Amino acid sequence: MLRSHNAALVLDLLRAAGGDGISRLELAERTGLTPQAVSKITGRLREDGMATEAGRRASTGGKPRTVLRLVPSAAHAVGLHLDRDELTAVLVDLAGTVVASRSRALDLGGPVPHAISAAAGEVRALLAVGPERVLGVGVGMPGPLDHRTGVPGRVTGAPGWAGVPLRDELAERLGVPVVLDKDTNAAVLGLALRGLPRTGPGAESAADPGHGVAGPAGGRADGDPASPAAPACPGSLTSPAPSASPGSPGSPGSPGSPGSPGSLTSLASPAHSAAAAAAPGSFAYLHLGTGLGAGLVIGGVVHRGARTGAGEFGHQVVQLDGPVCPCGNRGCIEALCLAAVARGEFGEAARVLGTGAANLVRLLDVEQVLLGGRTVLAAAETFVRGVGEVIGDDAVHVALAESGAYPVAEGAAQLVLAPLFGRMEATNSANRA
Repeated sequence: MLRSHNAALVLDLLRAAGGDGISRLELAERTGLTPQAVSKITGRLREDGMATEAGRRASTGGKPRTVLRLVPSAAHAVGLHLDRDELTAVLVDLAGTVVASRSRALDLGGPVPHAISAAAGEVRALLAVGPERVLGVGVGMPGPLDHRTGVPGRVTGAPGWAGVPLRDELAERLGVPVVLDKDTNAAVLGLALRGLPRTGPGAESAADPGHGVAGPAGGRADGDPASPAAPACPGSLTSPAPSASPGSPGSPGSPGSPGSPGSLTSLASPAHSAAAAAAPGSFAYLHLGTGLGAGLVIGGVVHRGARTGAGEFGHQVVQLDGPVCPCGNRGCIEALCLAAVARGEFGEAARVLGTGAANLVRLLDVEQVLLGGRTVLAAAETFVRGVGEVIGDDAVHVALAESGAYPVAEGAAQLVLAPLFGRMEATNSANRA
């Protein structure tokens, strides 16, 4: 585990360096590992095809340094978004770049076997383009669901999913590891990985090159079996998180293992620009599309709640005598927002969304509220302005989420990739198949 952890630190720095690459000496300085340990790790990564030499860099003294870079095409992950009316699948490389995508109509409230077959078919079609190594499939869908067991609950508007072992069913059909999480959790993970300072294991060694990861045995973590274990990820807010499974990367020679979200999901990287270092540790992502939900990052970790139910933002009641929501309650924000949108009253929808966002800000003291989803994008300026006006706090930044073309699907792929780069800490062995 320690070897994988240290390799993940190195691999993440390689990814952050991009095409310019990074030298072994710089890797040692930024991770706090010994040069010998870095040489062992980079040697394994090169043998595994995940790193390669990228030329030499002029030195101020001594011989020029050899520069290494990540090989993005060495492995891929698939991200699936099961929306209420559409299925989106993306193939993502190690750098997080979408190299192929597919989409088709889907009735999430229709026959469940048909939807599962459609999802498996889209994944197979993506894999037919020829990626040699696929680490797994991440799936994002509306909640409620239990990501630890990979089983949806009574999804609003699609109650037939309750109790369906979706994660295990897809893993059996596809023959690769599968991770299931709520759509908004997947999206917020993708957003958070764009630049939060490391808060989990390795943070101290990354910040202080003079120290390795300390453990019970003392000494420096250098990738050898006798090295001490890495400390646990700190945090007071806990929610369920990912873990490795047999046969997935994480064996000697592999940098890590994809996992599914769980207790404390560490998001940070050991190397960041000044802008990334200033990124907020707490923010909310509000996704308004065919439904309304939230993804939460609190203190630098994705927050899912003790029962994995956090983020059901759309079903907070703000009008006691309001219209009936498909969830069974009256006056839910989701029902009010979508009704206003159906009438073409985007300003009213923004006001309702802002009311819920203001409640969230006051309750959790988040620093940013990011907006996304196809309905928001249809009237982006109206929603950003309207939500900001209702929150009425200049210290809270309201903006469109800077996500890719497929925020949920891309975030779902990161459910698989993030542990490979040490950006999630595995705390639950029962949440992958």
